[in-house]
Amino acid sequence: MLSKFLPSIVINKIIRKTTLLFLFITLSISAQTDQKIYDIINTISADNIKADIKTLTEFGTRNTFSDTISTTRGIGAARRWIKSEFDAISNNCNNCINTFYQKDFVTKKGNRRVPHDAWVVNVVAIQKGTKYPNKYIIMSGDIDSRASDTMDFTTDAPGANDNASGMAGTIEAARVLSKYQFESSIVYVGLSGEEQGLFGGAGLAKYAKENGWDIIGVLNNDMIGNITGVDGVIDNRSFRIFSEPVPANETETQRKMRRFYGGEVDGISRQLARYIHKNVKTYMPEMNPMMIYRLDRFGRGGHHRPFNDLGFAGIRIMEAHENYTQQHQDIRTENGIKYGDTFEHVNFEYAKKLTAVNAITMANLAWAPEAPKEVAIGGIVQASVKLKWNKVDGAKGYKIYWRDTTSPTWDHSRYVETTEFTLDGIVIDNFFFGVAAVGENDHESVVVFPNKIWR
Repeated sequence: MLSKFLPSIVINKIIRKTTLLFLFITLSISAQTDQKIYDIINTISADNIKADIKTLTEFGTRNTFSDTISTTRGIGAARRWIKSEFDAISNNCNNCINTFYQKDFVTKKGNRRVPHDAWVVNVVAIQKGTKYPNKYIIMSGDIDSRASDTMDFTTDAPGANDNASGMAGTIEAARVLSKYQFESSIVYVGLSGEEQGLFGGAGLAKYAKENGWDIIGVLNNDMIGNITGVDGVIDNRSFRIFSEPVPANETETQRKMRRFYGGEVDGISRQLARYIHKNVKTYMPEMNPMMIYRLDRFGRGGHHRPFNDLGFAGIRIMEAHENYTQQHQDIRTENGIKYGDTFEHVNFEYAKKLTAVNAITMANLAWAPEAPKEVAIGGIVQASVKLKWNKVDGAKGYKIYWRDTTSPTWDHSRYVETTEFTLDGIVIDNFFFGVAAVGENDHESVVVFPNKIWR
């Protein structure tokens, strides 16, 4: 026996060290990470984002109804420049990106924010997946800007933060991710008409629906460059993830079932928000992702909403502390306050961080297998929970997740390599559950909340 030869104090030290080593090994095995994700974070360039924001502000105004003929001013020149940037990125990756304009005609009649009939034109760049080319993860920024009066399409409106920051982040994400190949497709898009009624998002969402796109998620980036809030807070680490609780187009039957089986905060957009939160906490622990349980800011909307309206998962990523003197304002000084969304107010290192949030989310999703389509749950009046789900092509296994009903995040998990499993000793009434597919590379799909009862 060890105790015959060593004093108890030495034995205790050995036990403590062995225990710590065991815990370290266990944590290392359970918290798998991918070096490529860290490489993506480190490659995002604040200088590139700064240069692109500067270029976008120099078009004078990017109002959706501004000049489309000039080569130096207006939304026409801006969108042609954005397309040229996507084309240049594609040239550098052996034509791995297909770039095109997608447009819809908007008329003044019936639209109080439309000063004249015009084409609302989006710039779309698609990096096709190698295994699931019809599955898409979309990152969007808005091309357009506005002055105090949204009908004023001639006054200077540089729109540095709102939303040259989101557009520049989208271009930079394309530069970095185009160096990799992914199983699912990634779409980088500049949307127009946001300030006048979310026209660009509505047009692309309709286009996606008509063309049978299987959209994994939409990441709408709208204002990702401000760290100094009108509330006096300066914060370069916090950001908000807005997500609606359940799909806007759910059926009456689904709504009624939720009363008895739960899921009122477990819609597909909310699961996408949780996925982002988890990945940020894993790969960028210095950041503070704030999941906001709301479609968007109070009473307002963003370009993810048209996708939500058609049943697609979509969220909004944006700064945590806004400065309203720099949003939707003519450039001027009043009572010592400088109004206007100008270049000097943007924090480029912060925009870099939020661009990285998008990039790692898309990379993880695009390298992951498909999510299970059907997850059944049972365990009523039992001291165990049973789940089963469809087999996913390319998945080496699955993760069963569960959490307290009041928790915003998936806090517990168990890895299995079957498509049916029973969690003994866990009462179905006290937790919420979900299942994700895990690929050979350990990348996970979004968690799927049970959508079928197993009796």
